[in-house]
Amino acid sequence: MILMRQISHFFLILLLLVLLSSCRADRDVTVLKLAHGLDVSHPVHQGMVYMADQVRERSNGKMTIDIYPSQQLGTEREALELLQIGSIDMTKVSSSVLEGFDRIYTIYSVPFLFESIEHAYRVWDSPVGRRLLHAGHDIRLHGLTYYDAGARSFYTKERPIRHPDDLQGMAIRVQESPAAIRMVNLMGGSATPISWGELYTSLQQGIVDGAENNLPSIYLSRHYEVVDYLSMNEHTAVPDILFISLFRWNRLSDQERSWLQAAADASARHQRKLWHASSEESLQGIRDAGIDVIYPDKVPFMEKMEPIYRDLEQDSVMGPLMNQIRELAP
Repeated sequence: MILMRQISHFFLILLLLVLLSSCRADRDVTVLKLAHGLDVSHPVHQGMVYMADQVRERSNGKMTIDIYPSQQLGTEREALELLQIGSIDMTKVSSSVLEGFDRIYTIYSVPFLFESIEHAYRVWDSPVGRRLLHAGHDIRLHGLTYYDAGARSFYTKERPIRHPDDLQGMAIRVQESPAAIRMVNLMGGSATPISWGELYTSLQQGIVDGAENNLPSIYLSRHYEVVDYLSMNEHTAVPDILFISLFRWNRLSDQERSWLQAAADASARHQRKLWHASSEESLQGIRDAGIDVIYPDKVPFMEKMEPIYRDLEQDSVMGPLMNQIRELAP
């Protein structure tokens, strides 16, 4: 009995030593929690998975990123708010959603701001783009990189959009973005903010007549099942932005910041290739589903945006910023 008790004590001490060793090992690894609302098949999610692999590789396992997709920890806006108070470490957010947090991000929702995707890349990679990434410090966010979220176009149920006048009387779903709401209303439509998760049913039941988004989002959400037309007017190219909580960023060592930033930059380059491939695949899938794909003249849509351009040009902050972006066109 005494021997059994001694053996039990030995194994208890051994177990405690193992647990203490495990705790010490865990403390030696910096784990970042990243939450977002996209499906795992989305190219932006895949870009973030690439970043996590890069972080682990560059740090030799001393830094890792745990990813929680598909709104597991809340909607896009909720994740952003959790980031601000430091409850989670990182998130991806559309720059349109940021308009309610800092008006400077409205610039990326300006219709027809970029002449091409190459123009957008040049801006995001420039000092102007970096300055906008770090503008989030005032709202306790540190921007790491941009992810390509493509050009947004209209897709509708009852009739195609060949001209802005075709939007008259149509309820068009938009994000909770004042800029997107104004854009659709200026074109003659009735902008209707609805959450992304409710959009399929809203289209199906006729609550809205259409929506606007990029090709992979339209395809991967299977919205082609409940609409008949896609009008490729490509009115905006709103990037996704990867943020880390400023609280968490300030607690990282210089070496950890270097690993994370290098991994984020590498993931952005990788994600652009993924996005291009996914966009081509999505467009083909939309065509194969029988959707009528239309390429309207963009000029009438741009002309409707003149009130937006006039207001921005008169703004002491947004006007110079818009001109700097235009000057970076290839």
